[in-house]
Amino acid sequence: MSNVSHRSDLSSHPDATEMRQRHDRVVRGGGRSTALADAPVFLVGLYCAVSPWVLHFTANQPSLVVHNLVIGIAIAVLALCFTAMPERMAGMSLAISALGGWLIASTWIVGSSPDTGVMLSNVIAGGLAVVLGAVCAGVAVMNRKKTKT
Repeated sequence: MSNVSHRSDLSSHPDATEMRQRHDRVVRGGGRSTALADAPVFLVGLYCAVSPWVLHFTANQPSLVVHNLVIGIAIAVLALCFTAMPERMAGMSLAISALGGWLIASTWIVGSSPDTGVMLSNVIAGGLAVVLGAVCAGVAVMNRKKTKT
């Protein structure tokens, strides 16, 4: 057997120009500059999901237990998707804010006479989700403007 190396030149590939442009966008931050907000959004979602057990309101607020678990998982999954595919998830970044707003309101809609700890937990986590979702949306809009020019 001979040790022959075969090299291929990709410059003639029909998608070479598009691949170069995409690589340049990623390298200069097009779509990746949301990373500063992605991790906090994920942590907010994770906290929301485990907050019933952290604050021990599983016995007196059973409807909020399942609710916070589902909303927390949804926020965390959106954060992971936004990190993995920022260009495709830019439109969904406002969903993080919407879920945060719902988390605040649901404390009184889903819950029944929540105590101060539950209220503070959901209002703070929801407020953070609203703000961080808006930051992700703003950065996504700025990235779109950058890539169009």
